[in-house]
Amino acid sequence: MEGLREFIRRPSGEGISGRLLQPFQAFVQAETTSGLLLILCICLALVWANSPWAGSYEHLWEIHLVIHLGGYGLDKPLHVWINDGLMALFFFLVGLELKREILVGELSKLKQATFSLAASIGGAICPALIYLLWNAGTLGIKGWAIPMATDTAFALGILALLGSRITWSLNVFVIAYAIFDDILAVLIIAIFYTEALNWLALIAAAGVLLCVLGLNLASVRWIPAYALLGIVLWWLMFISGVHATVAGILLALLIPTRARINARKFLAEGHAFLDEFERRGKPGLGLYMDDQQAAAVQALEASCEQIQSPSQRLEHSLYYPVSFVIVPLFVLANAGVDLRVGLHPAELLSTVTLGVMLGLVVGKQLGIMLFSWLAVKVSWADLPEQANWRHIYGVSWLGGIGFTMSLFIADLAFEGQNPLLLTEAKMGILLAALVSGSGGYLFLRLMNRGREASSECVVSEMPRR
Repeated sequence: MEGLREFIRRPSGEGISGRLLQPFQAFVQAETTSGLLLILCICLALVWANSPWAGSYEHLWEIHLVIHLGGYGLDKPLHVWINDGLMALFFFLVGLELKREILVGELSKLKQATFSLAASIGGAICPALIYLLWNAGTLGIKGWAIPMATDTAFALGILALLGSRITWSLNVFVIAYAIFDDILAVLIIAIFYTEALNWLALIAAAGVLLCVLGLNLASVRWIPAYALLGIVLWWLMFISGVHATVAGILLALLIPTRARINARKFLAEGHAFLDEFERRGKPGLGLYMDDQQAAAVQALEASCEQIQSPSQRLEHSLYYPVSFVIVPLFVLANAGVDLRVGLHPAELLSTVTLGVMLGLVVGKQLGIMLFSWLAVKVSWADLPEQANWRHIYGVSWLGGIGFTMSLFIADLAFEGQNPLLLTEAKMGILLAALVSGSGGYLFLRLMNRGREASSECVVSEMPRR
């Protein structure tokens, strides 16, 4: 028992409590690193697009990639494969996170979920209205949804830079808010940014979704079966006219969330296998396992796999590839704004640039604060634990960082139109990210510095014994 107590007391996450906290710590660290990687990709794209080699930047993303299977095939530029193909995995991961939060996470608590939902709705409506006011009756009106988005990785990365000054509940609020935000973005893409529909392809896609549902109801847990149907679903959505990334969300909602075995059986099997391992071996050596020990370890591994649902296993396996490969690649391919054009006063003061920037910077703050306050006022929602309205206001600044999803919607809105409109939209997104990110960081940091100073003052005034 003393050895166990010593193991639990070990510092730096070596004990049981430290190991239980490692997934949460790893998540925050990964979000911070992902945010820094995105900043690096933005800088690289901007430098490349404004260098003497700017032509190679444009040429790279226009290289055609052809995939043929039998008599069918797709011949598309590289940027289309990234925006429509790889980003479908991003939306698939968002769908998996949504299911987890609804079933066992913060969104399973009604009043906390309502608070995040209200903030998300307000943070979508107000920016869109501001953009429409600036662009009514112009060619740029199609970009009204651009300032409705929030970039989770950037927002959480900035919160992580504040360290212990920010409570975990605020991180959870940002995650839940961003999930609702992504759902709204997907619905907007599906409804308002869809070309002429191929109804035959849509009917076939519905049939594939029924097959996925059938596998789920039949308790099929073999992930390759879902992957194969997911590829077919993506292709059908791609040719249907509905944006192909919607397939990611739809597939995620039908992935099984139940494990093969329940917790009681897992515990019983785990104890039995560990007992067998202990009976057969010499503790502390770790040099060799006999056949019975190896069999016990393999059986324990099988039980560990069976206690994890396919949804959980997929979310865990996709998180790092999506965060560190797919999203940075998307940013690199879409953030290359020609500043020699974009920084011209005519573009900086254009209705599209100002609409996007004001929508993200002003509209997000106004919408998040107003709608979340109303939800609490009518007793539909509660503030996050250990958070006050100043915290929410600081986070509302970070809502103005719409980078990844805003770029995605901008590309959809102005694809095939005057390329200057897309450049102006990207300038608004970049400027809003700079203003919102720095403003939110400074507000939250100064707010907590004031609190720390007042706390020190109270301590210094306490009488000494």
